Order: sequence, then C-alpha cells, then structure tokens
Amino acid sequence: MDALKGTHLEFPSWTFLTNHAHVLLCIAADPEVRLRDVASRVGITERAVQRIVSDLEEGGYLQREREGRRNHYTVRADLPLRHPVERHRSVASLIALVEGEDDPAPPRKAVRPKR
Repeated sequence: MDALKGTHLEFPSWTFLTNHAHVLLCIAADPEVRLRDVASRVGITERAVQRIVSDLEEGGYLQREREGRRNHYTVRADLPLRHPVERHRSVASLIALVEGEDDPAPPRKAVRPKR
C-alpha cells in the first residue's frame, strides 16, 4: 500500500469492505493498537472508530480488556460474518483473506464474449 501513499487512491471514494471490517482488521493485526492509530489507517475520525468498536463489542466480535493505561482487544475470529451473503464465512477467513501474503488467485483480465 505504500505505493499509494499520498495519491488519490490512498483513500478511494468507495471500497469493497466496510469501515467496520477495516477497524476489525486493524485490531486483529495489532490487539494493543490505539484507536487514534486505527482512525488514521482507516481514514475516519477517532470518534467513528470508537462507535465501531462499541458495535463490534455489542455484537460479540470484539472483547476489550484494560491493561494499565492501554486497552487489549481480542477478536472472536470463530464467529460468522454478519451479512447473509457472507454468513457462511468466519471472521478468521476474512482476516486470512486480507492478511494473506500469497494471493492464490490474482485478478484476471476481463474477457469480452465473442460476437
């Protein structure tokens, strides 16, 4: 993603994943991350991140424990995704998809049907 830093593609006008997914993925990658840093990475306000974290906690997808002055988060990766279209997949599969270093199926060229 560093190649996109500072370009109009860094925070595109729409994405395939929601801000809830982005926040969850940031926390899964670093369970002691500060919400200020999550906000910066996702491109939303810290207050929006706080609301999303509350939603994720209420939904059971995230658990927060206070450790001194910091929070430690635990992601419930065993839970299913919420939308009916993706409910057959778990949070763990989403994390694996995004964090995966090897893309088993790189994007293919669009093929136009022959006339």
